[in-house]
Amino acid sequence: MIVELTLATAMVLLTVTIHGTGLMILGRMLTGLDTRWGQAQMSPLSWHGWYVTVALIMGLFVLHGFEIWLYALLFIKLGAVPETREAVYFSTSSYGSIGYGDSAIAGQWKLLGAIEGINGSILLGWSVAFFVAVMARMLPPVRGR
Repeated sequence: MIVELTLATAMVLLTVTIHGTGLMILGRMLTGLDTRWGQAQMSPLSWHGWYVTVALIMGLFVLHGFEIWLYALLFIKLGAVPETREAVYFSTSSYGSIGYGDSAIAGQWKLLGAIEGINGSILLGWSVAFFVAVMARMLPPVRGR
């Protein structure tokens, strides 16, 4: 159990670091677009608004995909899940907290799969908060009552 918890802790630290760095890069890219296009607030109905939304969603998708693959590769390396396809599927469903079932992973690594679910929930929540903060900039300013 100690090895499993140590690996889980290392993966959490790694994915949180990757995620934070990825969000920082996405944020800087968005700041660069604002500077280039000279808009502090953009319309959600503009091409700029559409581009920012799609680019942000794709960036988040790539970021989460990378983190899911890291777990899948660990599961393969450990022999916890026998095939690449099944390891990626197990990792994706665990990361998204959907759950795949205990029968898909070797018994001694079940806790690692469960911790991936907690880690994924936190990282997905972090991404949602980031996405909402960016999208809130597209809303028209609130006028006095």
